[in-house]
Amino acid sequence: MAFTAKDVKELREMTGCGMMDCKKALTEADGDKEKAVELLREKGLATAAKKSGRIASEGVVLDYVDGNVGVIIEVNAETDFVAKNEQFTDFVKAVAKTVAVQAPADVEALKAMQIEGGSQTVGEELTEKIAKIGENMNIRRFARFEGTVATYIHGGGRIGVLVKFDTDCADKDGFDEFAKNIAMQIAAAGAQYLDRNAVPAEVVEKEKEILSVQALNEGKPANIVEKMVAGRINKFFKEVCLVDQEYIKDGDLSVSKYIDKTAKELGGSIKVVEYARFEKGEGLEKKEDDFAAEVASMIK
Repeated sequence: MAFTAKDVKELREMTGCGMMDCKKALTEADGDKEKAVELLREKGLATAAKKSGRIASEGVVLDYVDGNVGVIIEVNAETDFVAKNEQFTDFVKAVAKTVAVQAPADVEALKAMQIEGGSQTVGEELTEKIAKIGENMNIRRFARFEGTVATYIHGGGRIGVLVKFDTDCADKDGFDEFAKNIAMQIAAAGAQYLDRNAVPAEVVEKEKEILSVQALNEGKPANIVEKMVAGRINKFFKEVCLVDQEYIKDGDLSVSKYIDKTAKELGGSIKVVEYARFEKGEGLEKKEDDFAAEVASMIK
């Protein structure tokens, strides 16, 4: 029995599954819609689709380093309980390794790749895990750097940091300790930018505008507002720029001075090239549990 584009559309609406999955199911079912639904359910695809509307703001940030390639990845789930599930963490580790080995351009490209250590694509594995574990899950983002890299995971996967350095220091142990300290600094102090040059001009101008209004509201004369803003913008840079921040392990040093001091001690040069910092669930809507409503629904 043949089927039309309208049939594919209707099956999508019935199951919430992707267009290609619906097309394959209809082909396999010879156009029988009910049979196609059954096939999608058997494959766990319809189950997964029904869960796709749920908020997944828990999960984990994990790292993976192999030689000169480093990766951090955030994969979300609905509950903290599932985030500690071995099946879930093994899946995240396999996906992180896939990112390291195959270097996808983005999450969509990653989902289309064959997962390292398996025969299915990352997307197919994700769908399978959703159906098996019974929670919505989402591969949210990843960062991948090549070169001299270091990672740091804080709070059992709550915060993850990946840093890339440019260095010629021969003392590997000394450098490794330094690199970890820098990654910990980024995790703890959450610098938004590497240095002042990385701060967009519009961000600086907006901050100056706000500081000017603040100074005028404090009753300061217009002729000294400019000097006050110059001083306060420096304070702003010290908060948002990594190299300008106060070093968390020694308040007498800025991060920049700590880098220079370590380079001198190790007899080489060190430069932080770039970094990524992921905090689990940041910016995502959190699931609000209404206990009374849950009990009421159970009684019904």
